[in-house]
Amino acid sequence: MALDASTPPQPYPPAPRGDDADVLHGVTVPDPYRALEPEDDPVTQTWSKAQRVLFDEHRAGWAARPAFAARLTQLLRAGSVGTPAWRGDRVFHTRRTPDQEHAVLLTVDPGGAERALVDPIALDPSGATTLDAWQPSKEGTLLAYQVSEGGTEESVLRVLDVATGEVVDGPIDRARYSPVAWLPGGEAFYYVRRLPKDAVPEGEEQFHRRVYLHRLGADPADDVEIFGAGMEKTNYYGVSVSRDGRWLTVTAAQGTAPRNDVWLADLRDADPAQPELRPVVVGQDAKTGLHVGRDGRLYVWTDLGAPRGRLAVTDPTTPEPEHWRDLLAEDPEAVLEDFAILDGAELDAPVLLAARTRHAVSEVTAHALATGDALHTLELPGIGSAGGLSERPEGGHEAWFGYTDHTVPVRVLHYDARTRAVSTWADAPGLVDVPAVRSEQVTYRSKDGTEVRMVIVSPAGSADGPRPTVLYGYGGFNIALTPAYSASILAWVEAGGVWAVANLRGGSEEGEQWHRGGMRENKQNVFDDFAAAASYLVDQGWTTSDQLAIFGGSNGGLLVGAALTQRPELYRAVICSAPLLDMVRYEKFGLGATWNDEYGTAADPAELEWLLGYSPYHHVRDGVEYPSVLFTVFDGDSRVDTLHARKMAAALQAATSGDPATRPILLRAEANVGHGARAVSRTVDLSADQLGFLAAQLGLEAR
Repeated sequence: MALDASTPPQPYPPAPRGDDADVLHGVTVPDPYRALEPEDDPVTQTWSKAQRVLFDEHRAGWAARPAFAARLTQLLRAGSVGTPAWRGDRVFHTRRTPDQEHAVLLTVDPGGAERALVDPIALDPSGATTLDAWQPSKEGTLLAYQVSEGGTEESVLRVLDVATGEVVDGPIDRARYSPVAWLPGGEAFYYVRRLPKDAVPEGEEQFHRRVYLHRLGADPADDVEIFGAGMEKTNYYGVSVSRDGRWLTVTAAQGTAPRNDVWLADLRDADPAQPELRPVVVGQDAKTGLHVGRDGRLYVWTDLGAPRGRLAVTDPTTPEPEHWRDLLAEDPEAVLEDFAILDGAELDAPVLLAARTRHAVSEVTAHALATGDALHTLELPGIGSAGGLSERPEGGHEAWFGYTDHTVPVRVLHYDARTRAVSTWADAPGLVDVPAVRSEQVTYRSKDGTEVRMVIVSPAGSADGPRPTVLYGYGGFNIALTPAYSASILAWVEAGGVWAVANLRGGSEEGEQWHRGGMRENKQNVFDDFAAAASYLVDQGWTTSDQLAIFGGSNGGLLVGAALTQRPELYRAVICSAPLLDMVRYEKFGLGATWNDEYGTAADPAELEWLLGYSPYHHVRDGVEYPSVLFTVFDGDSRVDTLHARKMAAALQAATSGDPATRPILLRAEANVGHGARAVSRTVDLSADQLGFLAAQLGLEAR
């Protein structure tokens, strides 16, 4: 192994370059910077320290950064509020006030007194602890909650007494991504937990989940395993129990595959530790979810035979697909996301609410529960995103749901089925001076002629003309990019820039077919959609290539990594955050093994060919003038290993012909934080660095 040599003065820290390579199915795959994979290796640490120095030197010259930091702080003082969960006259919800670093889980007692139940800052004043999930018991007397430290998302589950706030059970570790399904009475719940480290092969500690029954106060080591033995090691499980405690639903999905299997058990005369799980949908290439209503009917959300989703009903004693009857048929242009049932005695007839997205814009409609016939469309505050439909478990005439758009922080709306009125239940708690912006949705054609939609946010009332522009995308895992309040977007546009969000294939904006049009062997479609979006912005006069940046994180980091290697001349700057970039070895690290249904696996020769066709790390070419790039990574990230960014940064620094002073390749590494939730001050610091870098590269001055 030798160090890269450059003509003095050396523009970048020397990287350990070697002759490592893999021979896969007869194909030699070079990996010159494999020495940078182990984060704790002294060579890696020396290189990383030098990268921090280089980053700090450049950041000192970003004149717009302080103004962006100040404005981001102001815009994030809007705070947040979460959709309520009702248990009788008690309500649970989250709220972050303007001066809080994290949202706090609150309860409002039946008498109206509000109390904090879980405050992450009270647990850890450093801000590194996050509240990952929570679930009240069916009576509202107990609360199961999960917290993790340092961004690792390694949730530890505890139970507290709602009346006293005291922890009465736990901790239960290895509970990452675990649902909690309480049985009536609060004496036991089903949950999901990984097997202990010493019970699985080395390197597979993140996998091997099982469904367990836990009795309150019992030693978790004695919990009864209910389900999961002998199944795929990468399976994720879901579990729920109907309000009356009779019906147990278990789901299994292999990693992030767009399909699941579903079982149903009748607990009425059964031992909850030995449920007889009956297959409902097993082996079908579809997603399905079950909900037993208060009326005793089984409601089935599914995309089986309906890529945009449909809602069917049957009797839970005959749950198989041949017994399903459509209540809400598939809409040819809108994706069914959620539903709620309002069946209070005060209503003339029960009402079904349905939340859909039509070309990435939300709509909520009311229907007759008996027939599915449309009644009316709820009036929303604007063109935005609505979700998280919530109802009273015991029934009623009310529903609650969240709403946001580009200028409205998340608020909770209330719907009364008696009057059909929509009102605000809770606003974001902070008053914020939101800048005036203009949002418009446009349609453009991708390389293969497919129509793709994109939202462009620009200064309101401004003159047309090329402006510094950021193009953002994701394009994967069936995730939709819908309108939402974003401090970064608002700060950038207020400063005179343009921000565009492309609804690429691979997402869920147009249903499961849209997702599959951008996964596995079709992944190149996502990159083509993105390049076509960039060309549209240039051709229509929104910007120029010298004023255009691209931004993506996680799977979106893969997106911009592929974009900058496939079309480097099209972009001036790139933000690549928590990215996947070595697509030959991605399965070996983090949660990569759970994603091979999305991308493919290097263990299969045909799929290796797909991966090598676009893997950004393997397409870096010497002598190309690459855009300036800022990689941002987080050492607590247990999903995507930071090695991807290290190897790619080293490869680009060695290969680019761009001037390192004006087109730098930079790496920003942040400690004690991870892939997901973070404290507000950390959000400001990261976003200010990203916007400061973009402004310096594109010539935007923050005002």
